[in-house]
Amino acid sequence: MNHGVAFGENISTEKFKRRRYDDDPQPQVRPRKFLLLAILGIGAVLLITKLFLLQVVHGSDYQKLADSNRMRTKIIHAPRGVIFDRNGVPLVFNIPGFRRITTPANGNQPAKTEHLDKEKALQLIAKGDPTVEVDSLRQYPYKDATSHVLGYVGQISPDEVKMPEFSQYQPTDWLGKNGIEGEYESLLRGSDGKQLLEVDALGKEVRSLGQTDPIPGQDITLTLDAHLQEKAYEATKDVQKGVVIASKPDGEILAMISRPSFDANLFTLDKTYKVASGSSYPNISSILQDNNNQPLLNRVIGGVYPPGSTFKIVTAASGLENKVIDSKYAVEDTGVLKLGEFSYANWYYIEDGKKEQGPIDVIRALSRSNDIFFYKLAQKIGVDKLSATAKSFGVGSKLGIDLGGEVSGLLPTKQWKKNVIKESWYVGDTFHYGIGQGYLLTTPLQVNSWTEAFANGGTLYRPHLRKDESIEKLNTNLLTNKSLPLILHGMVDTCREGGVAWPLYHFKVKNGKLPVDNKNYLSVASASADTREIPVACKTGTAQQGGDEGLPHAWITLFAPAYKPEIVVTVLVEAKGQGSNEAGPIAKKVLDAYFSSKK
Repeated sequence: MNHGVAFGENISTEKFKRRRYDDDPQPQVRPRKFLLLAILGIGAVLLITKLFLLQVVHGSDYQKLADSNRMRTKIIHAPRGVIFDRNGVPLVFNIPGFRRITTPANGNQPAKTEHLDKEKALQLIAKGDPTVEVDSLRQYPYKDATSHVLGYVGQISPDEVKMPEFSQYQPTDWLGKNGIEGEYESLLRGSDGKQLLEVDALGKEVRSLGQTDPIPGQDITLTLDAHLQEKAYEATKDVQKGVVIASKPDGEILAMISRPSFDANLFTLDKTYKVASGSSYPNISSILQDNNNQPLLNRVIGGVYPPGSTFKIVTAASGLENKVIDSKYAVEDTGVLKLGEFSYANWYYIEDGKKEQGPIDVIRALSRSNDIFFYKLAQKIGVDKLSATAKSFGVGSKLGIDLGGEVSGLLPTKQWKKNVIKESWYVGDTFHYGIGQGYLLTTPLQVNSWTEAFANGGTLYRPHLRKDESIEKLNTNLLTNKSLPLILHGMVDTCREGGVAWPLYHFKVKNGKLPVDNKNYLSVASASADTREIPVACKTGTAQQGGDEGLPHAWITLFAPAYKPEIVVTVLVEAKGQGSNEAGPIAKKVLDAYFSSKK
C-alpha cells in the first residue's frame, strides 16, 4: 500500500478488532449507575416513612393543629348569681363589660385578667385582638356600706388554683375573695359556655360552628335589710374605727358595718370607675397600703376587744344561775375596793367627785354599771364558774357565722394563765374579769349574740346572713325565770333616768303604724298622734385599752322593744371614750331607722 511520502512503503496494514465489554467474560462493575439507584431507593424509603409518621402516627395531632389554625374556641362567661336583701332589693348585680387576658413577658408570672372600659375594648376588637372577651362585671350599688358583708371578686391566685375546691378553675378565672361572695362561691359561680368559631388566615372570625350556652349562678337572698344597712353606715360617718351590728333575736343579721370601709367596685370594675367623694379610699393601692386602719378587716367578726361593762350582764347571769346571789343580795358601794396595796375604784366615784352610792343590788348595779358590785360578785362566783357561764354564752369560741374570717377571742381561766402567762391567777384578775376587762377578749359578734340570748329568753343562736339557712340553736336554757326578769329590769333601767345610757331615755319614733299596747309601744300625749315611745333594754361599756394614756373603747348593746324584742343592736367605737357618749347616739339612730320604717 502506498501512503505517500510521509510514510514508508512497507508499513503494516493489519486490522485490529475493538474490544466490547459485552464480550468480556468477566465484566467490571459500574459504580455511578448503582449509586444513583441507591440514592433514589433511600429517598423513597425516607419519604414513605415520613408520610407514615405524618398520616398514621401523628395524624390526629396534626389534624388538631390544622383545626386550631382555622377554628377558635371563645369562652362565654356565665353571670354570677345576684345577691338580694331580705326584701328583694339587689345588693349586687351584673353589668356587661370586657376583659382581656395578658401574658407577662416574664414566663414565670401567671397570666393576668384585666377589665377593659368599652372604648378600649372596642378598639382592640376592631384590630382583631383575640384576647378580648365579653364579660359580666360585678357592681355593688351600696358601695362602701356593704363591702365587708358582700366582699368582692378577684382573679384566682396561684395558691388558690392548686386547692382541690378550685380544681375546675383556670388561672385566669375570677372568684369570690371574701364576704358572701367568697362564702357562697360554689352557688354564685355559674358554668361558662363555649362558642366554636371558624377563622381565616388572619385570625378574623368567619362564622360560628356551634355554641354551648352558659349557665348563670344561683341567686342568694340574705337576712340583711338594705335600708337599715345604709342608715347604720350613715350613723357611723364620724367613726374612724368601729362596728355596728343589728340582728333579730334568733340570729338573723339585719345590718353589719365595719369602719373604715372601702368601695368594693374598685376591685371589680374597669379603671375608669371613680369612687364617691365620701369614700375613704380612692383606689386599690390606698386600701392595701393602710396597715394602720386595716380597711379590709371585718371588725365585727375579726376584731377582738375587751367588752367592758357589756359583760356585766353575763357576770350577773353567772351569779344568779349558779345561785351565788339572789334578788336580795346587795353590796355597799364604798367607792374604792382595796386589796393589799392595790385599789379598785368604781368609775362613778372617780368621775363624780368621789361620790359613794350606798347599798347596791343586782338591778341597780346594772343600771348604774357599778364596778364595786361586780368586783365582789366575780370574787364570790370564782373564775372557773364565771368562765363556764361565759362559754355557754358563746364567749371564747367561733359562733359559726356564714362569713370567713371569724375569730374566737379569748376566754381566760386559771389554767390558761398558768400555761400562757406562766403566772398564778390573782384576785385582782378576777375583779377585772367580772367587769369585762383583764385578759378577756371578745368579738362584737359575740357581744351581740349573748345580748340576743337575754332578748329571747335564754337561747344562743348561730348568727347567719343567708335567709334560707335553717335557724340553729347553739345552746338553750341559759336563763331561768328567776334570773332573767332581774337582769331585764336592770337593763331597762339603764336606758331610763337614773341609768347611764342617757341617749336612750324616752326613746321615741314617728310611725303611726306601730300599735299602741301600753307596754312595748306607748303613745306620747305631748307629741303628735303618730309618735310612739319604745322601752329599750341596754348595757353600756367603757373598756380600757392601751394603758392609762389611750382612750377607752365605747360600747353599747341593747334590744327593743324591751318586753317583746324585735331587734338587737351592738355598737363599738374604738378608742373614743365612754359608751353612753359615743356608742349610744349611734345605736339610737339605728333604732330610729328600724322603727320609723317598720310597717
